[in-house]
Amino acid sequence: MALEFGGGLNWALATPFAAAVVAPYLKRAMGHNVAWLLALVPAGIFVYLCRFIGTVATSGHGVHITSIEWLPQYGIQYSLFVDGLSLVFALLISGIGTLIILYSGGYLKGHADQGRFLSFMFLFMGSMIGVVLADNLMTLFIYWELTSITSFLLIGFNHRQERSRRAALQALIVTGGGGLALLAGLLLMSHAGGSMEMSSLLTKGDLLRDNPHYTAILLLLLGGAFTKSAQFPFHYWLRNAMEAPTPVSAYLHSATMVKAGVYLLMRVQPIMGDTTLWMTILPIFGGVTLLMGTWMSLRQTDLKLTLAYTTIASLGLLVMLVGTSNETAITGAVVYLFAHALFKGGFFMIVGTIDHEAGTRDVTRLGGLRKAMPVSFYAAIACALSMGGIWPFIGFIAKEELYLGLLGTSLSALLLTLTAVLGNAMMFGAAFVVALKPFLGEKGNMPKHAHEGPVLLIAGPVTLASLGLLSMLFGDFVGAALLRPMADAVHGHHGHLLIGVGAVHLNFAFMLSLITIALGVGFYFRYDAIRATRGVLIRFMGEGPDSFFDIFIAGLVRFSARTMRLLQSGNMEVYLAATFATIAVALLVPMVVFDELPDWPEIPNLFIYEWSTLGLAVVGLYALLVAKTRLTAIVSLGIQGFAVALIFLLFGAPDLSFTQFMVETLAVVIIALIMNRLSLKEHDKRPMPQLLTDASLSILVGLGFCLLLLSVTQGAFDRHLSDFFTDYSRVIAHGRNIVNVIIVDFRGFDTLGEIAVVTITALCVHTLTLGTGRSALQGKFLTSKTDRMDETTSGQKGAE
Repeated sequence: MALEFGGGLNWALATPFAAAVVAPYLKRAMGHNVAWLLALVPAGIFVYLCRFIGTVATSGHGVHITSIEWLPQYGIQYSLFVDGLSLVFALLISGIGTLIILYSGGYLKGHADQGRFLSFMFLFMGSMIGVVLADNLMTLFIYWELTSITSFLLIGFNHRQERSRRAALQALIVTGGGGLALLAGLLLMSHAGGSMEMSSLLTKGDLLRDNPHYTAILLLLLGGAFTKSAQFPFHYWLRNAMEAPTPVSAYLHSATMVKAGVYLLMRVQPIMGDTTLWMTILPIFGGVTLLMGTWMSLRQTDLKLTLAYTTIASLGLLVMLVGTSNETAITGAVVYLFAHALFKGGFFMIVGTIDHEAGTRDVTRLGGLRKAMPVSFYAAIACALSMGGIWPFIGFIAKEELYLGLLGTSLSALLLTLTAVLGNAMMFGAAFVVALKPFLGEKGNMPKHAHEGPVLLIAGPVTLASLGLLSMLFGDFVGAALLRPMADAVHGHHGHLLIGVGAVHLNFAFMLSLITIALGVGFYFRYDAIRATRGVLIRFMGEGPDSFFDIFIAGLVRFSARTMRLLQSGNMEVYLAATFATIAVALLVPMVVFDELPDWPEIPNLFIYEWSTLGLAVVGLYALLVAKTRLTAIVSLGIQGFAVALIFLLFGAPDLSFTQFMVETLAVVIIALIMNRLSLKEHDKRPMPQLLTDASLSILVGLGFCLLLLSVTQGAFDRHLSDFFTDYSRVIAHGRNIVNVIIVDFRGFDTLGEIAVVTITALCVHTLTLGTGRSALQGKFLTSKTDRMDETTSGQKGAE
């Protein structure tokens, strides 16, 4: 089965990226109607993925597909994995993606950059499908970061507006920072579990939970998941992301970006869950996010912001349920995630249609749209019924299951149940605010004369709203083929799930549902009063973290500027001193810390001419130190190179000796020519403290290299490389001079790189000296011109 599906799945995953390439060109040719053609891409992916439903549902395990060996020595490969969890996510992404592409065709009709927008949407779609299907941890991380980058492009689509640019940058920084934490967590998890494949790690839960690095792994993974799924206090980026066009918001909130963090938590639940730390952090942060999100949703007048805060709240609810590690609660989370994707995608598209046709999203200006937009009204009612958990919509079963999973007699169970009831009640109120306020009552003060949207705008919400009901009518198939395998993949063992219009049980969970509805009705009628409330806590939850982000970025910019001024002072002497100090530390500290200092060698018995050569080097060093002018110092510096060339000659390397003589001669001449353009007569005017500092650095660097060479020479000599060059220089490179063969053939690219570096350096030096020369000439010209003017002025005064 894996071989049968492998190639096709890779092609299915590649098609969104191919569509992203051709979308702008097709839009130029077909206009906004290109949406009908491009929607076939996600629709085809959806149909193809349906082939996995039977296999995943009957087998009880996933289909592992390994495609490309990438870096096998590190266990990194491009591999995919399809099980109940990844399959449902991929179906939602591709299925809702089809409707979003159609919706984009109508919503951005006439927009000059519609083709670019569709291209970004397909890049985002492909990245998200890659996240949920990835098996290898590095494959998952790469797609994870691609979702951050592509969401940055989508949120900042209206880049001429400052608020859009800020929102896009904020989303990128928050989710990108979480992505770095995720990378560290994935690497630690791979090390602890001994595999880079998620499908393999899923069988090693006990090994990972007992690992001493479990806490670090969990916190790093939560850093990635919480930032992506907008958990408090990282929720602010998702609210600000409403600056994006509505198709982006609908896709972002229903099936993609923000669900990635929840997907990650569900994916690692079998191996990281069911621990005290897991069942403490997730419920607390999830519960706080739920209550904060629902309360803030009731305080908004912008319909998109109302829906945005309910998404934040829903994500908190999902995190809280997954954090319980309870099978029934997790099943409720799975059903709620499925229901949320349907009603939230439909809701956002309805709000976008209202904005598109009425010209505003402000609920205080909307009203009386029921007759003008009847299809949108009934679709909104259906979405609200599912979001509020009203029978016979799929949201009803979700609420029943999650209440059953949270029920208990312990204090924590009571607190979680109370949190869920209160949060769901406020979500009920927010849902009907969006569904009823714009359509009922008197006609509002709207900028445009509203009418029902075209088919491209209403097809999506009508379809998703209908699926909320159809999922219950065909509950046997939805439960057995989709949601039960998904829940099994999350809690790690085979469970049960009953979905359908007849799945109503008069139990305590049903009583909680009735209480939720009653409270929700109260919140709906108290909407105006809640919106008028003020308070320190409300301002903190709504604006505090967002303001802190600005403070953090401003502080980071100031810190970077000060660091830059400190490290990039523009003083070449400081740069050289820092460079040599770093070299000295790198050479000496490891040898001292790890006690690897070499033994000092005995003084060898040298011939008189060898002592003379060393004496020549010492004389050159002394001459360099006492030189009064730069020209004398340059010539004295050349003596060191000539002494080294003589050493090469004495030890039987005439070719190296000749090369050293040539290089040293050219170096002295070139340096002298360069300094001639600057100044050869200037004395060394450094103060004594600087002289001592420079001398100390020189001694330390020299000592470091000396000790390093002694360590190398005192170690065992490995002749493998020498023997290789000796054996093959003549046979392979057809050269008798081994050194020349190494330089020209075996290390030819190194030599080419060195030549390129020297050439670039020479060009840079020529440019600098040329500028200096021109400046000097200009200075002389200005001086002579000034002198002539002074003489003329003096002559005129004398004549007077």
